[in-house]
This record gives sequence, C-alpha cells and structure tokens, in this order.
Amino acid sequence: MNAGGKLIDLSSPKVMGILNITPDSFYDGGRYNSTEAALIHAEKLLTAGADILDIGAYSSRPGAADVTADEERTRLLPVIEAVTRRFPASILSIDTFRAEVARACIEAGAHIINDISGGTLDGQMFATVAELQVPYVLMHMRGTPDTMQQLTNYVDPVQDITLFFGTQIAALRQLGVRDIILDPGFGFAKTLQQNYDLLNRLEELHVHGLPILGAVSRKSMIYKKLGITPEEALNGTTVLNTLLLTKGVQILRVHDVKTAKEVIALMT
Repeated sequence: MNAGGKLIDLSSPKVMGILNITPDSFYDGGRYNSTEAALIHAEKLLTAGADILDIGAYSSRPGAADVTADEERTRLLPVIEAVTRRFPASILSIDTFRAEVARACIEAGAHIINDISGGTLDGQMFATVAELQVPYVLMHMRGTPDTMQQLTNYVDPVQDITLFFGTQIAALRQLGVRDIILDPGFGFAKTLQQNYDLLNRLEELHVHGLPILGAVSRKSMIYKKLGITPEEALNGTTVLNTLLLTKGVQILRVHDVKTAKEVIALMT
C-alpha cells in the first residue's frame, strides 16, 4: 500500500497508534490537545513501535460537542506540520469524515484518510480521495455519532455490513481509488451483543479481498461487559486484539502501542 511514497507492507500486521487532539474523547480526551503535548505523545507512540499515527480532532463519542470544519482544521494542521517536521519518516492517518478537512491535512503532509462514516456524511469524500490518490479507511457506521446507537436494527449485522462495504467499494473503484482498508466499526451503530457477533464472524469480511483494520481499544464493548472503566480495559483490549489477529486483521488501531506490538510478536 502506497502512503505518499511510503510503502506499507501488510503481509505482517501493523499497529496504528491513536493520537486524539480533542478535549472530550472517551478515554484520553484533553491530554494531548496542545501541539507540544501531541508531539510528545507522538514520539512515545513511534518509539513504542507504531507503524502509523492516526490523528483525530473530532470526538465520535455519543454526546460529544460538535466541532466546525474550521475548528477541526485549526486543531489538526499544526500537529500534522509539527509531527512531519520532527518525524519525517512517520506515516500519518487523519481521522475525519469531512472532505475539506481531509484535503487540507493531506496537503499539509498526512498520508491516509480514516473516515468513520464510510463516505456517508460528506458526499464529496470519495471524489476527494480519488483526486488525492491516498489510502482510504472505509468504516461502517449508520447515522451520526449522536444518532448511531438508535440505528442498530439489522436483518443480519455481518451480512448488512458486508453489503454496505460492497456498495461503497464499487463506488470508490468507479472513481479510481486503489488502496482501501475496511473497518467494521466496532461500537458504531452496534449493540454490545452485535459487536461480539461481528467479532466472531469477522472472517466473512475477507470476501472483499481487502485489508481489515480492527479498532476495539478500550471501547465500551469491553468495559461495559466487564463492569469496569476505560482506564481498566487494557487487559480486555489485549484479549480482543489477539482474537482480531486470529481473524486475519492486518491493522490494529490502539491507544497502547507497546502492548499491541507484543501481541503481534507472539501471534506471528
């Protein structure tokens, strides 16, 4: 996979380290929302072995405050520019569902677009990805972060997600997009049980022949099931990341890079 001239070899699993520069993300909100704090954490993630940094400035937590496109850009661009200057070899992914924000970030030095809406919240996203010719993470979600948990009525969650991916992949291919990564969207428009049904049947998504990204790090599917807090959910995250690898997932998106790298080392 070509990320701005930097090749990502997915023949072995890779780790995407999460860098949230938001004041209100569910786990680490407010910790890294200055450029200097973000840069320090970026260094920690890279030192721990992150293959990709995923930078986000819009919390998708239900009930999180809305952020304008201008504010999202204002948060993201200084961090992208600072990380690119300090760590020029790093590969940066931008977590946004807005085409105009994605474009500005790629032009500032980022390499991958990670869209939680899978192209459903901005009609210009697919055309923008095609024009920029960057890898695109296509995630499954229904509605918006505020409405998604009322939209969990599926005939068969895994089949419905597979069909959604098929439709979106066809649209992207029609526009000439080459590098697509699938993210089933654990926790997005899915009940607790549906998340585990999806995990247990995740291999069915390989029908599309595309890399799969697994993102379960410290999510509510872990801490609500165990009756704990996100801060206590590292052990559960490690267990589920192990299961994701057995299902053929090629990228683990995590808060705790060192632990994920150890899982991969033991499993491969």
